[in-house]
Amino acid sequence: MHDNEVITFGCRLNAFESEVIRSAVTAAGLTGAVIVNTCAVTAEAERQGRQAIRRARRRHPDAKIFVTGCAAHLSPNAYAALPEVDCVLDNKAKLQPQSYLAEESALFDPTETAPHLADGFEGKCRAFLEVQKGCDHRCTFCIIPYARGASRSVPIGVIADRARRIMAAGYREIVLTGVDLTAYGADLPGKPGLGQMVRRLLATVPELQRLRLSSLDPAEIDTELWRLLAEEERLMPHLHLSLQAGDDLILKRMKRRHSRVEAIAVTRRARELRPEVALGADLIAGFPTETEEMFGLTLDLIDECGLAFVHVFPYSMRTGTPAARMPQLTSAVIKERAARLRMAAKTALAVELRARIGTETDVLIERPGMGRAAFYAPVSFTGPDAVASVRRMRLVGTNGHDLHGVAVQ
Repeated sequence: MHDNEVITFGCRLNAFESEVIRSAVTAAGLTGAVIVNTCAVTAEAERQGRQAIRRARRRHPDAKIFVTGCAAHLSPNAYAALPEVDCVLDNKAKLQPQSYLAEESALFDPTETAPHLADGFEGKCRAFLEVQKGCDHRCTFCIIPYARGASRSVPIGVIADRARRIMAAGYREIVLTGVDLTAYGADLPGKPGLGQMVRRLLATVPELQRLRLSSLDPAEIDTELWRLLAEEERLMPHLHLSLQAGDDLILKRMKRRHSRVEAIAVTRRARELRPEVALGADLIAGFPTETEEMFGLTLDLIDECGLAFVHVFPYSMRTGTPAARMPQLTSAVIKERAARLRMAAKTALAVELRARIGTETDVLIERPGMGRAAFYAPVSFTGPDAVASVRRMRLVGTNGHDLHGVAVQ
């Protein structure tokens, strides 16, 4: 094994950071190493991470194995004790080349805000640009703020510089990422909101033609961002919302800051402002104290909000969180409810895709025969279009999980 291998679990931010890690390891002059970038959002994610570590050692008995990411950050001693692991790095150290020359874990510095730029994503189709770190909220189910620290925002000028470099390298789309993206700017002078940052970014980087946002808190979408959704074609018509539940009491016990009515109002407003918008959401199944009636309200939210792209998370108890002290549901109930949510989500996606047949959209070609619509749906096609090109296509059919497009001459 001569090339370094980076194994990633978890969110888009972790995916971004894994590319930074790849560059950092190379800059350190290391070869033949395995870096496992773990996730702590669920017990299953942690189990998969540990399984990957064991598998990596079996496949590469002589390789140096580094373990990092949120799970390792929260429980460094537990991962250091694994016989397969050579070094544990926290969420700051994992991004620094010098860390891969050290033999011991690094300490966490919650004040670190410097943005990093990765060299390559998805065949130069799109790049993830980190604009915010950490979270000041304490949702009762979430361990991530303990791993990522307080909210810190990257200054607008630095973001614009990074975006120019990304576009100069040949990328066609940028996705803005953060742990709590809609909290952007609260810690900066003048407190610019996410909407103001996005408007300034698009104004100062005119070569940026496709901008996409990662997950948004429905309680924090500011007026300027709504205006951009309505007016700015370069902002892709796709919003992914952190909804989590459809019952007000469960939302309160989660310590979320929106109600069911407010969630529905956000999705309706998005469609009024940008009729072609597609909506996605995170939903949790089996939160402590959730009754069948409460779960039904979450299930109904998929149809009431017209959600097309749903990420379903079976509730996973995280030790140290307030939800861990609440009355827990059985694993069988959680699993069954998650399955029902996924089935409803599959049906909703098929309905959404059928409704798009006959329309036109710009498609970013990700690989031969497959691209992604402006509204995020995957689009298959036949033809010689080059990867990372953008083609106008008419959508002519669907198989229930992606669309089929024909290039418009």
